[in-house]
Order: sequence, then structure tokens, then C-alpha cells
Amino acid sequence: MMYGDPSHAGTVWWLTTGVAAIPQWRFNLAMALAFPGIILYGIALFAVESYIRTERERKVYHYLNAFGMTPWVALHLFYIMILTLFSWMSANGYAMDTVAVCEGLFYQLCWLVPVSEILMLPVFIYWFWLQVRRRTMFPKWMAFSNVLIIFAVLKGLSVLLPVSAFRLGFTNGLMSESMIIWFGIMAMWERKGDVINYDAI
Repeated sequence: MMYGDPSHAGTVWWLTTGVAAIPQWRFNLAMALAFPGIILYGIALFAVESYIRTERERKVYHYLNAFGMTPWVALHLFYIMILTLFSWMSANGYAMDTVAVCEGLFYQLCWLVPVSEILMLPVFIYWFWLQVRRRTMFPKWMAFSNVLIIFAVLKGLSVLLPVSAFRLGFTNGLMSESMIIWFGIMAMWERKGDVINYDAI
């Protein structure tokens, strides 16, 4: 969603000159794609529970995952609404007030971000704990392929990048990029046939 000139006038770094030039149809498309995107994430995340060793632990993962999925669309909508308002005001004669209005909206509702993260993180922390305790069909070391660890590595990499449109886009998509890598690692390991069948033990 974020590209072009990375300069910004206010304190919210992602309300940039480049964002102001994004046409409205792109925001509509981004919001529309969120729904099938969340459905696909949900299918993949719930499928992961089949790799958990015991029924009880599968149920814990299942419910943590259900709670963790609830804020995804809300968080996406929160950012898209601010971005589209910023772009629309910039292009329709309200440029002088754009930064103040959009930053005011962001700071009024920014509590949504930590609350959403509190709901989203437990399922990934629990998955890490299960893998470290060898309660999944993957080897113990794969706990360190956890999506949160991948996210932290990519976040560190993003800090090293020069300020640019690429850095903005890369940072904006960190969670999705981390999820893709995480799913990819599990898929490759399973394809090798190295998952552990505990039922056969």
C-alpha cells in the first residue's frame, strides 16, 4: 500500500507524500483482498493444529487461534481507513488539515494496535512452547522457525535498509512476509518426509 516519496510532515512515519498520491481504488482493492486473505490465513493456521501431538494441546491451540484471528480484519481496516482518508483529503483541497486530522484519528484509536497484538500473539507463543517441548511432529529446533522470530529478524533487517519506498512497503508487509516464510519452512520440511509420526511410536 505504501510507495513513492517516503518523506512525511507529521509524527506518523507512514503518512507519507507517496501515500498521498495513491489512487482510491487501490485502498478499495486492499480492503477487498483482506477478506479472502484472512480466510486463507485461517485455513492454514487451523491446519497447523494437525501437527500437534495430543488432542488436549490441539484444542488449546485451536481456541487460541480462534481468539487470535479476531483482530486481523479490524487492524487492517484501522490502517486502511486512515490511509484512504489521508490520500482523499490530500487530493481534494484539504491538504493543510490532512496531517492533523489523520494523526488525530490515529492517536485516538492507536490503543487498538497493542490490544490486537495481545490477542494475536498467544497462539504463536504457544506453538513455540509446543515445539520446544517436542509436542509437535516437527523436530525441536524448528521452534526457532516460529513466525515471531522470523518477524523479529525481518524487522531488524528493515531497520538497516535506507529510507525508501521499498523500506516502507517491506515494513508494511512484515507479518505477511513472516507468515509466508513460516508456512514455507513447514511445507518444505513435511515434503522431505521428516515429520515425526507420534501415532506410530
